[in-house]
Amino acid sequence: MTDFDSIDALLASARQEVPLPPAEERRTLREGLSLSRTQVAGALGVSPSTVGGWEAGRDPSGEVREKYAYFLQGARAKLDSRSEESSATAPDVPDEVDSGTEGADPQPEPEPEPEPDDVGTLASPRPCVLCGNPARHQVAGFPQHLDPADCTSAGPSAPAPAPESVKVVPVGRRVQTAASDTPDLIGQAVAHALEKHGGDVDAATAALLKRAIPDAMILLDETRKGARYDIIGHPWIPDILRKKTSKGADEIWEARPKWTRPELPPGRHEITALDVNGAYLSALKTHLPIGQLEHSTGSEHDRRRAGVHLITPPVWDHEDVLPNPVGNRDEPGPLWVTEPTLRLLLRLAGPKYGLCEAPEIHESYTSGATENLLEKFRIALKDARDTAIAEGDDVTLEYVKAMYSKFVSTMGESNYNRELYRPDWMHLIRSQAFANLWMKAFKAHDEGLTVVRAMGTDELHVIGDWHSVFPEGRGVTEVKVKDVYTVGRDIDPAAAGDSDETGEE
Repeated sequence: MTDFDSIDALLASARQEVPLPPAEERRTLREGLSLSRTQVAGALGVSPSTVGGWEAGRDPSGEVREKYAYFLQGARAKLDSRSEESSATAPDVPDEVDSGTEGADPQPEPEPEPEPDDVGTLASPRPCVLCGNPARHQVAGFPQHLDPADCTSAGPSAPAPAPESVKVVPVGRRVQTAASDTPDLIGQAVAHALEKHGGDVDAATAALLKRAIPDAMILLDETRKGARYDIIGHPWIPDILRKKTSKGADEIWEARPKWTRPELPPGRHEITALDVNGAYLSALKTHLPIGQLEHSTGSEHDRRRAGVHLITPPVWDHEDVLPNPVGNRDEPGPLWVTEPTLRLLLRLAGPKYGLCEAPEIHESYTSGATENLLEKFRIALKDARDTAIAEGDDVTLEYVKAMYSKFVSTMGESNYNRELYRPDWMHLIRSQAFANLWMKAFKAHDEGLTVVRAMGTDELHVIGDWHSVFPEGRGVTEVKVKDVYTVGRDIDPAAAGDSDETGEE
């Protein structure tokens, strides 16, 4: 084939992309047929979160675009057909009713649809937690627009979002579903993998680990059904949350502990290295922002909001017995920390602990927050993990571990998870894991143990009867022994006595 033949073949294969309806119409067409994202995703061979991205403004390409366009065209035709049938069967109603006609009853006014308990009307408009523009209603205590069409993409003081931004859509009138209603997607995936690989445990496990990220996103979408808010896929992100170089870091400090006690008491000591189970799984329960991050200045902390904060941390005077809650940091001065780190510092500065002064807050990027945004997702993973441990099911256990660990590690700038870009959530969840470990170190210290080391999210070394402080086991609320080692030397009483006598002479 000549170069010209290749060019002709290329031109022949080129075709114009199938047009798609506007983003806001795509969701309307799907919901008009009472179809879930999972159903549409299954028919098109993609994940539910991908369908959510298309409904928020992103466009598919290639063959899947043609399939999606075919579905939307069919959905519109079906809805139009239903509308025509309803019009044809509707009874004729006179344009006007003569209210003066004897015996005619006036038409009653239709009763307004009752609002759910968590929806209320505000006495005066307040900034919507999602877009920042005035809203006249609140959902679960947060001011917001009930109609997504009224919720603009950015508030008056917020920077304009990038073209691919997706904002939270309020779904206040959805019916709440229980966690028990979630299908056993984990069990189904494991059974399918084992069947496909003829019961080969290693092959099934390897296959499940490869699909851990997309499967976690499908589970997340399923557990969000009935929730008040859709997951934010690609919101506007301030520059402090963006990497400065392709392999560099952003400006957020996660307060990762890497601490070893500078000096041990004299004598020989047996040290137990404890491993905290499911650190990232537990950390999924943390205050996460539910809307677009908004900038603010000032020293006040609003516990109804969450995000990242520029603070000057307090002086820490307990480094000899406990790690600094801010972690190992050599440079003095202000730094950007996450919500869990700030809340931990404020807690330790309070009257119950009194271990330090309160940090000075300079500015923040926050949004209205909830601690339960990922709760059903967390519970589904925890239940599967507990069942796998009880049944000795190592395949499911490794699969679940990969799901929650990779979910956290890839929700930032990662090529392995294109459906969720939330570096703020990634930092908050990891910092919550560090804060949880710090509180375990404090609990050990408070109960009379000698804390020797605290590392990362799950490693705590102590001297003393730790069984009286922490339950042992493989459950998320338990710890297991990672290592036992001995340091120091026994004190020789005779040598100590000789030394004293010599001193007296």
